[in-house]
This record gives sequence, structure tokens and C-alpha cells, in this order.
Amino acid sequence: MQNDVAITIQCSNPACKATNNDTDKYCQQCGMPINKRYLWGIGAEVSTFKVGDIVQSRYLLLGDRIFLDTLPSTELDPGRYSEISDDIKPYLRLVPYRLQIPQVYAWLPLPQLEATKILLLEDAAIYSGGEMAGQLMPQLSTVWKDATSLRQLHWLWQIAGLWQPLSSEGVASSLIEPQLIRVEQSIIHLLQLQLDTAGKPPTLSQLGEAWHELVPEAKPAIGEYLERVCYGLITGEISHPDDLIASLEKAIAECGKSLSYNITISTLTDKGPSRQRNEDACFPASGTNKTTEKSAPIISSSLTIVCDGIGGHEGGNLASNLAIEAIFEQVEQLNLAATSNLSNPLISALEQAAHIANNRISDRNDSEYRTGRQRMGTTLVMALAHQQQMYITHVGDSRAYLITRTGCHQVTLDDDVAAREVRLGYSLYSTALLAPASGSLIQALGMNLALHPTVNRFILDEDCVFLLCSDGLSDYDRIEQHWDTEILPILEGKTSVASATTRLIEIANTHNGHDNVTVGVIHYQGNFLEPSAHLSPSLALLAVSPVEEPIVDEPPEIPEPVVELPAVMPTDIATVPKKSPPTTAIILGLILLLAGGLAYLFKDPLYKLLKPEVSLNPVTTSTPKTSATETSPEIAIKSVFQIKPPTGVTVSQINRLPLRQNPETTTSTTAISPGNIVQVADRKTSSDRQTWLFVKVCANNIKGDDASGWIPEIEFAAVIEKAPSNTCFISSNTQPSPTNTSDVELPK
Repeated sequence: MQNDVAITIQCSNPACKATNNDTDKYCQQCGMPINKRYLWGIGAEVSTFKVGDIVQSRYLLLGDRIFLDTLPSTELDPGRYSEISDDIKPYLRLVPYRLQIPQVYAWLPLPQLEATKILLLEDAAIYSGGEMAGQLMPQLSTVWKDATSLRQLHWLWQIAGLWQPLSSEGVASSLIEPQLIRVEQSIIHLLQLQLDTAGKPPTLSQLGEAWHELVPEAKPAIGEYLERVCYGLITGEISHPDDLIASLEKAIAECGKSLSYNITISTLTDKGPSRQRNEDACFPASGTNKTTEKSAPIISSSLTIVCDGIGGHEGGNLASNLAIEAIFEQVEQLNLAATSNLSNPLISALEQAAHIANNRISDRNDSEYRTGRQRMGTTLVMALAHQQQMYITHVGDSRAYLITRTGCHQVTLDDDVAAREVRLGYSLYSTALLAPASGSLIQALGMNLALHPTVNRFILDEDCVFLLCSDGLSDYDRIEQHWDTEILPILEGKTSVASATTRLIEIANTHNGHDNVTVGVIHYQGNFLEPSAHLSPSLALLAVSPVEEPIVDEPPEIPEPVVELPAVMPTDIATVPKKSPPTTAIILGLILLLAGGLAYLFKDPLYKLLKPEVSLNPVTTSTPKTSATETSPEIAIKSVFQIKPPTGVTVSQINRLPLRQNPETTTSTTAISPGNIVQVADRKTSSDRQTWLFVKVCANNIKGDDASGWIPEIEFAAVIEKAPSNTCFISSNTQPSPTNTSDVELPK
């Protein structure tokens, strides 16, 4: 219906629900901040409504597809959302990436139009606060030219990181549609997801073409580098998203040398008004206020940890302190001063530190014969700054938030039953929260489980605040309600980090008060100067140099399966009986020993016993293998080789190697003569378990050859030799392309 009266919005406080004007920031009755949820509408039917209409007596249409929920404290009707359609599941399964990808808030069935609905998305690319509240964020292409070189690389790095997960859900085309790619300062947001065309998923080559439109307005320091990256994507030289990410991380590390910063850390913990003891713990010690700089020699100087103990009077406080002690010991041993690139060893080290803390608490439980609800455990959320990035490690339901000048974002996903249901694509989060035991933890440190800690990285290219807290503060959306009044002033220079930390404890005790509360506030302040030197184009294809893994401790033992527990205050821990070794593993070990014995008796490599060579070409039987192919028959993707004729045999006397269009067919469509240079473009295993390589001609030494196709890997290995280092590489149309790409024009 048409809205002819003033816009009103219900108080976000479920105990109040008073009606307020949409211009009110605080409830006129209870004084609580009013939580405004701006939603993005999907569906052609949205156009049937006019601005000012209220759909289903709840959702006010503010502008083009932008709705406001006027009843934010009212539960959604779970009966309407019991069936999850295929167009909704990608949003749910991609919930771990919700910083960039919106989530389904509700869908509105339209009775007048059968089998149609309007999908409403929350956390879409719509400003939630400030003067821009309720307005769409700008497109990447619009603000690209005004960004620093570090931020331009950061944006592309986020898109590259989304390519693989979105491809697995069939929505990668969202990343090459300019209208859908929006930005909030340094953060990439997708307005919505776009389903890929059936049977025609987008390729990295198409991503390269989309990015190439941005190259003319890239900052001078990275222009040539981006040109080379786009060319690598278009031609297939960069054929995997991991290669693209590695290249961008190298460039960010190089560009980040012009970045200086300092970090101010403040921690505080309190038992709260209703608890007899404090089972939370933090690092640095409660009451700490300190500032560190980028040049700090000890990596642990920027470490911040919040733990929420589980186990009540039986030892939750002991578990949280054991976890902090174990993690600090591991991080203190790290020596990454020589590591200037954004590399995975630090992620592995942080994961391992969490495993060691888990084992230490589990061992303490076992040594004290704790069983059932007597067993102790703890949640974990920690932040560690290194170079121009922040690492957030997380287990349980303590949270981390990222606050910028334009928004507040929860960057961890609770390890509870409700979040698991969403991640599996079974339920909307609002619906999952209504189920019994929805808040039960599915993992925590010390539960003697198969622990899966989450470690996320964030590139730092703007002033921001990371907030770590236990659920004594985060419950009932207290962060979302108070971030702009209590945390945003830090970024505006109107309050200190220590004062904000104290205020957050007061808010938790005043408005929640049901639990212990712990807060760690990390204020990042950076200063970036555009590099005077240009990044080398060769950096685009530079392989990631091996970095020595940090030694933190012996690898942890594999824990046992998770057992879910009902959510109680405090959360309890289940007892998991130890299992006897499975007989399957013993049988498999005996089979491997037998195979090894046969290999020794026959004096032949084991792989030949498991997978005999297939001879499709008589030439291969008389051509001796090189030592390289003798020891390792597998040929790497992107390798360049030359077809090798047998010694003493001329090219005219040799049979050509037949190529198939598909490994599953039996007929040859073309062939390659010896002497030609080819590049391995792909690998596939056929239904009969043979490994096939897809090869393309990239240098034509034999007149008339212009071939590409599939050939058995072992046969190919028998007749190749390493091509010269100055060999031309292959282009997208299988024609030779010069190694020097300075005069090669990319597609417009």
C-alpha cells in the first residue's frame, strides 16, 4: 500500500518495541540506539512497487530496490522460509565470506504471482550509518582512479580470493559484472550474486579482460605490472587463482614497503554483575594500554587474545589462561623479520598454535580425570599484525569486528549449530537461531576434538579498529548498536582507545550483565606514500619463493570427532570416548608393504606396477627415457617440452604422436611430429584411470603442424626433452608469442 504518513520504525530492543520516527537515532522510550536494517531487493517484481510502499506491512521501499525493515526487533516467520531454493543456497554456503558477500535476510512470497518471490539481502553494498545511510556504495570502476596503488592491489586481491569459492557455487560471473562490484573504502562488496550460465562458467581469461579495463587509470607504480597480470590471465599463463593471489601478494608486499604505521592496543576484562568469578582471560594483561610500530622487532608485540572459559566452577578460568600461555609461547618463538611477503607460513603457525593450546587443555583434562561436564575448555579469538596485514584466528563464539569510518563488520563466524546450518545451506540464519540449542558450540579449545581453527588475513590500507570480545559484550547486537558512538570516535580522534575500552565494558555490564566480559581494542593508524619506483612486470609471473616454515612445536595429534552440546550458562563440554585403531588402516598398511616388496623383487619403480605404460606409438618402445622421466613420470602444468626423435632416426622416418580431442574417445583427430615444441596446458584422468595431458604447439619446427589435443602422460614422458630456455610461450590462439611482451597489445 502507499505510505501517506510519516515513516516510523520500531525500537530494536525486544523488551521495548516502542515506535519512533525514522530520523530518531535513539528510542524515545528506552534510550537504546535504533538498529536500522537496509535491505537490497532482488526480483523483477520489485518494480511493481513504488517508493514509499510498505510491503507485507513491514518493509518500506526507500528507493530503487532498497528497503528498510521497520520492525527490526520482530522475529521473521520461519514457516515462510522452510524451503531453500537453489538460487538462495549459494548465499548461505558462502557465509564465511560475508564481509564481501551479502546474506539472505528474508524472501517475500507474492500470493498474486505464484512461484515468484522478492529476495531481501542484508549486509549488501548499502551504507548502514552516517550521512550516506541507505545509499548504494559506488562501483569499483567509479572510484578506481582515485585510490592509492596499495588499495588498487588490495581490491584485486579480494576479488582473486573470491574466485575459487564463488566458482564452486556457480556464481563466479558475479566477479566480472561491473555493476555488482561495489566498494566501501578498502572493502570489496558484491551487491548480489549472479548465477553462471549453465555449462559455460566464466574463466580467468574473462577476468583478465575485465581487469584490463582498469589498467589505463591504475597508479603509475603498478601500471606495467597490472598490464602483465592481465596478459597472463588472458593468455593462460596465470591459469589458477592461487597463482594470481600469490602474484598479487608479492606486489602488495613490494608496494607496502612505502607504508608506515603504529598500533595501539587496549585490553580489559570484568567478571560482570551476575557472576562470582571471571572465567575470561586476555592478552596483554587486563588494563594494558600500549602502542607498537611497524618496525617492532618482536612479532608478539602486536598479539592480542581474548578467551572465554567453558566449564563453570570446574575450570573455565584455568582453560582460558592455559590457552593464552600456550599461544603466547608459540608466537614468541616466531622469527619472521626476514619475511616481507604475504606468505602462508604464518597462517600455518597460528593454526598450529591453536592446536597446541587445544592439546594442552585436553591433556590437563585427562591428567585430572575430568569427564563429561567437568571437562574444561575455552573459546579463542586473537589478532596478530605483521607487515601490512592483520591475522585473525578464531575458535568458538568469541568474535572479532572490523570498524572503519563507514561501517562495522563482524569478521568471524561463530562455531555454533546455527552458523553450521547456514554454512551447509539448510537454513537462513534468522530461522536457525529459533531452533533449540542453536547456540551450542560445535568446537572449542580443550574439547579433545578434530579442531578446525579459522585464520583470516586483512590487508591494512586505511585507519581502522579491530575489536575482539567475548559474548558478554556481543550478545543482543550490542556492538552493532553502539559502534558509531563508542568506537568511531577513536578514528575521529575524539576519544582514546583506553577510554573506549572502558565504555564497552560498562555497556556490557549495563545492557547485558549475564556473563563475564572481555574486550581487546586494536587501533591501526597507517601512512602510505606512493612508491617512486615502478613494480617490475616480471613480478606478475614470479613464483612464490620458498619460505622456511616457522618452528613452533611438535605437530599436534589428530583430535577426535566433535560432539555438540546444548547451550547453557556456562557452556559445557562433552566426553568423547577414545576409539580403538580402525582395522582399515592396518589392512591398508599391509597392502602398501606388499606392493613395496613386489617393487623390490621386480627391480622396477612402484608406479609401473600400479600403472603400466600404454604404448600407442611404436616410436616410444625404441626411445630411451631420460633420467628425469625415469624417476618422476608426472609432468607439471605449463611445462614446455620438445618432442624427441630416437637417436639416429631422422624426422621424416618417425611416426607422429596421435592426439585425441577427448581422453574418453578412441580416434585420433590430429598428431604432432617430433621436433615440435609444446606446452602442457591441462591434466585429466580418464575413466580407465589413465592420466592424459593436453598439449599445445607453441613453436613450429615441422612444416604443417598446428596441433593441440590429449596424449597419455607416460607415453609423452617417454619421448620428450626439456625445451630451450628461450622458447616462445603459447598464446590463447595456440600461435607462438614472443617472450618479451612489451610490444604485444592486449585485447581492448
